[in-house]
Amino acid sequence: MKASQPTGVRIAMWSGPRNLSTTLMRSWGARSDAFVTDEPLYAHYLRETADRRHPGYDETLAAHDADWRRVADWLTGPVPGGKRVWYQKHMAHHLLPQVERDWVDGLTNCFLIRRPAAVLVSMTEFFPDPRPEDIGLPQQVELFRRERQRTGRTPAVIDSCDLLRDPPGVLKQLCERVGVAYDDAMLSWPPGLRETDGAWAPSWYKKVEQTTGFGPPREEFDDVPDNLRPVLEACLPLYEELESHRLT
Repeated sequence: MKASQPTGVRIAMWSGPRNLSTTLMRSWGARSDAFVTDEPLYAHYLRETADRRHPGYDETLAAHDADWRRVADWLTGPVPGGKRVWYQKHMAHHLLPQVERDWVDGLTNCFLIRRPAAVLVSMTEFFPDPRPEDIGLPQQVELFRRERQRTGRTPAVIDSCDLLRDPPGVLKQLCERVGVAYDDAMLSWPPGLRETDGAWAPSWYKKVEQTTGFGPPREEFDDVPDNLRPVLEACLPLYEELESHRLT
């Protein structure tokens, strides 16, 4: 979309829902040299999937641009606020089939994963019948393979459980991989919502707004309801492909 790439580091962290993605955004937002963006493709996704109406639907469409082309142009343009680092929190399932992928090549693409059984069970709090594409694993694998083929390098993959077990260790590795100096400021932040949070934050970020850092490791599990077993079986090979490359 752009003939030349403006200066600055644009980190696109592609995650699925319920993956610690907002907490990781808080971590990058605590850096003085970073600007953060919260799920910039969400409005387009909601407009095109109105049959699966999410909490905060009306507020999101009223406050955010639903034209993915304009959003993509913005995301690959100058880093806002004169910052050096632009951390973009992306939900992989927002990459609907009609959203072209070439603009993604202008970003440093990374991946945040979590065991799919835990994600599926957590998702049922909001949606009783999640599909593989709703937790973003097919889209993550598509982007991972694309990035690997394009660059000849394996992009950074973080497992949310590893991040909770050793925040400084995992963050130091991530920063090294994306070419940014690690900063201890990434380990803590004040509670509350942010101006950079999406309009959906009051509906989704009740727990996150109380945090001041990474919490303790959480217990993961493999049991899912019987109706979700086929979804889990479809997701496991995708997760395992990404998990085999994770930073540890």
